[in-house]
Amino acid sequence: MTLFRPGRDVFLPSALEVAPRLLGAVLRHETEEGAVSVRITEVEAYVGDGVDPGSHSFRGRTKRNAVMYGGPGRLYTYFTYGMHVCANVVCSPEGVSSALLLRAGEVVEGVELAERRRSGPSGRAIPSRDLARGPARLVVATGILLSENGSDLFAPPFDLLLPSAPPDYETGPRTGVSGAGGSVTFPWRFWIPGDPTVSPYKRHPRSHD
Repeated sequence: MTLFRPGRDVFLPSALEVAPRLLGAVLRHETEEGAVSVRITEVEAYVGDGVDPGSHSFRGRTKRNAVMYGGPGRLYTYFTYGMHVCANVVCSPEGVSSALLLRAGEVVEGVELAERRRSGPSGRAIPSRDLARGPARLVVATGILLSENGSDLFAPPFDLLLPSAPPDYETGPRTGVSGAGGSVTFPWRFWIPGDPTVSPYKRHPRSHD
């Protein structure tokens, strides 16, 4: 599939509209250790300001979620569960909250570096499909840091290429989201069906039907 470097305007629509375009995209992150690229196979859309109860910006702008309002094509990172960093692509015009959580991907460049990062001190073998299968694993594999919150994905150390045509995709409830935001009312998880790197769906025990 042909890839191209998009203009920032591709990310001006809501995350719900952009989500299918991001499937099959390749995100590259370069560090002193080297570069790792992932082909995105699964994302979740989040919007804010009273619309989406699963979103960090449901109740409006805060210091934590300010980057979600900062204009399209930027990286929104956050710390969760006291141990994991997750990464999002910001969508929508400046002042409007909308972002896509990078849930899973296939490592297509820098596999050995991604394996070292994921195996850690134990050196345990990590199956290829699991290197970036899940949002925290994807961040570890690519070496994205919490401190890179707000980074421009159109400038070094990042690069983002989109497929010329979006692949076939499916949608469903977001995984691990509590309350109404995790219900079937919000089928805002998008994934490439049959791809082995897509993370398994896990319903939050406190999500609403």
